Amino acid sequence: MASWAPATAEVAAPRRSRPAATPRPRARARRRPHVAGVAVWIAVSAVLLAGVVALNVAVLRLNLRLDELGQQRTKLRAQNAALASQLSSAADSLKIEAEARRLLKLQPAPPEDIHYLDLSQK
Repeated sequence: MASWAPATAEVAAPRRSRPAATPRPRARARRRPHVAGVAVWIAVSAVLLAGVVALNVAVLRLNLRLDELGQQRTKLRAQNAALASQLSSAADSLKIEAEARRLLKLQPAPPEDIHYLDLSQK
């Protein structure tokens, strides 16, 4: 006989099947084609900047040396002028004559005692 029993059994809901997951293509690490070019330009700029700095330092050293040489030249010219003045005053015939009279007790020869030799005659 059939009995009536309350339906306690749950009816399983039909499972929805997920659609088959298609594997997504991996996101590639985008390679930046300009990175290498930028790095090269940075390196070239750094080398050029270092060259400009080195050139400026060399020019500065040359200018300092040129300034030192200019000062030395000015001192040497002043010394040459002083020596030329001393030489001209020392070569003054009146001063030489006075020194000869004072130190050596020499007297100038009278003009009639001065004779010249003619060495061209044999």
